[in-house]
Amino acid sequence: MNIEKQIQEATDLLKKNFIKSAGLDSEILMSKVINKNRNYVILNLKEKLNKKKINDFKDLVIQRSKGKPIAYLLQEKEFWKYQFKIDKNVLIPRPDTEIIVEEVLNLTKNKSKLKILDIGIGSGCILLSILKEKNNFYGTGVDVSKKCLNISKINALRLGVFKRIKLFNSNIDNFNYGKYDLIISNPPYINKLDYKCLEKDIIDFEPKIALYGGLDGLSEINKVINKSSKLIKKRGRFILEIGFNQKNKVKKLLKNKGFYINKTLKDLANNDRCIVSTKI
Repeated sequence: MNIEKQIQEATDLLKKNFIKSAGLDSEILMSKVINKNRNYVILNLKEKLNKKKINDFKDLVIQRSKGKPIAYLLQEKEFWKYQFKIDKNVLIPRPDTEIIVEEVLNLTKNKSKLKILDIGIGSGCILLSILKEKNNFYGTGVDVSKKCLNISKINALRLGVFKRIKLFNSNIDNFNYGKYDLIISNPPYINKLDYKCLEKDIIDFEPKIALYGGLDGLSEINKVINKSSKLIKKRGRFILEIGFNQKNKVKKLLKNKGFYINKTLKDLANNDRCIVSTKI
């Protein structure tokens, strides 16, 4: 059976299961199975497939039909300019989070040898992207999940920045290593009500520990702010990702811990996404 036939059958199955990007997803999964890019797939639809490739493809399509995100099936996701290895233990990197990288690069244009802390490093996509862009910056990543740190280590090695990063397995409450010029964090901030309403492909597959921020969505944010106020140098910058409706409450928490609010950053949908602040 050829590529075209397999993709058509896969597209039909995904459509039946209400996968919006059925055709595109089928082509992407075929690309993974035959280890070629999507253009090759489109230009070689008549190419025959052996039985193993057909079975591998069908297995991926069935998983996708049940809602498993493409990124987990591919085990990688593009973020900023780079490809990051991911698995079910880490949150899938979002384009909206790239604004943290962009803001850090804007703030540090003429800076060198800065020490950056990433609280809840996950896949490492934010911190490692910054270290890749700034070859004399040094990073520290902390995460409660050892599995996340293993993924971060792989990504650091892939990007060639492993010698400039230290990784710690710790709850942020118990972390007391170093003082930092810049702290970044994308903590869990979804409240109980909103968490229950998340789309199936998120709530069924992405790690709850990386998403759920307690009853009001602020419990983890509060911990991060408290610890950051102790770990950050005077006049150090703190960039924190937040929920779209949390700006005013988070600003108050920051001010209470001695931070001056510089600005709020909007995401691609024009929602409040990050707060930039300075320790005073």
